[in-house]
Amino acid sequence: MNILGIETSCDETAAAVVRDGREVLSNAVYTQIPLHQPYGGVVPEIASRAHVEKISPVVSEAMRCADVKIDAVAVTYGPGLSPALIVGLNAAKGLAKGLGVPLVGINHLEAHLHTPFLHDSPNDATRAYPDPMSLGLTLGLTVSGGNTVWVEIPSYGSYEVIGDTLDDAAGEAFDKAAKLLGLGYPGGLKIDRISAAWLADATDEPLVPFPKGRPREGVAALSGLSADLCVSFSGLKTALLRHVHQNPWLVESQDGARDFGGYVVTPALAHVVASYQEAIVQALADRTRTALRRRRYEAFILGGGVSLNSRVRAVLSAVCAKADVPFYTAKPKYTGDNGAMVAGLAFYRRNHVDDAMSLDVNPSLGIGE
Repeated sequence: MNILGIETSCDETAAAVVRDGREVLSNAVYTQIPLHQPYGGVVPEIASRAHVEKISPVVSEAMRCADVKIDAVAVTYGPGLSPALIVGLNAAKGLAKGLGVPLVGINHLEAHLHTPFLHDSPNDATRAYPDPMSLGLTLGLTVSGGNTVWVEIPSYGSYEVIGDTLDDAAGEAFDKAAKLLGLGYPGGLKIDRISAAWLADATDEPLVPFPKGRPREGVAALSGLSADLCVSFSGLKTALLRHVHQNPWLVESQDGARDFGGYVVTPALAHVVASYQEAIVQALADRTRTALRRRRYEAFILGGGVSLNSRVRAVLSAVCAKADVPFYTAKPKYTGDNGAMVAGLAFYRRNHVDDAMSLDVNPSLGIGE
C-alpha cells in the first residue's frame, strides 16, 4: 500500500510516499529556516504563508519521485502551529478527494516515534530495521523543539504518557541558549558541534555545574505524573542567563577564538556550551534510566528533531545498553519533521479516525489522544 504523507506542523513543508509503512519511496522537504532566522524563532504567520506557497510543488515532487499509484493520503492534524496545520490539512483533504482515496489523520508526536522503522527504497542494508508490530512493551521518547515526552507503548499504536516537560522542551532550551550566547537561530546543531569539539579536546576542566532540570514532587504542573520521570528546563535557562550576566566577557570577547566544530568561538564559550548541553543530555538520560529500572521494556525508541544530537544519541544508547534494552532511533534525515513519518505511521493507523474528512486541526493534541 502506497501512502502519501503531508507534514506542515511547524516550519517544514514536507511530503513523502511510503510503501507498507516502512519503505520510503520519496521524501521532499522545504525548510523555512532562512525565513525565520532574522526573528530568532518561528513566526506562525510567516510559516503559514510559506506553506501555502510551497505545499503544491513539494507534494508534486514527492509524487513524481515515487512514481506509483497513491492508495491513501495521510496528514498531520496536531499538535503544532494552527495556521501551519490548516494548510497541510486542507491540501490533504483536497488531494484525497481528487484522487478518490481515503484520508488518514496523524498525530505528529506519534509519527516521530515511527521514524526508527523507516528504511530507504529499494535496498537499505545499512542496519537492521525492526518491525514495529513485533515489539513488545516499549519505552519511547519524543524530544524536539516543542516536546519532550516519555511514553509507554504496550502494543504498537497504544500510548501512555509517563513523563513530560513542565515548561520548555529540550529543543527550545537549546535554541534559547544559542540566542543568549550569540550563536543565532536555530541553535541545536551549533551547540552539538561546538560541544563535541570541546569534549574531543579531552580537557580536564570540569563542566559548569548547571542544574539538571529535576522538578519537585507534588508540583501541580506534574498533573499526576512522577517527578522522577519529568523535566523542567526553565531553571537551567535562568542559570545560564545568570552565568552570562556574571561573566559578560563570554559573549563580548573574541580573544583566543578558534574553530570548534566549524564555528569560531572562544574556548571559554565552547566550555559553557558543552556544559549547558550536558545538563540537558543528562536530564534526559536520568529520566530514561529511571523508567528502564521501573519496568522490563523490550525496546527503547527515540524520535524527534533533538534525536539528531550526537551526544543525546550516544548517552541514551549507553543507558539502554547498560539496561540490556535494544535502542532504536531514526536515520539522521528522518529525525526532523518530514512526510515519511506521517505516511509510515498511517499504514498502521488507517482506522484510527472514522471520518478523517471531517477532521479539524488540533494544535494542542497530546500523544495517544
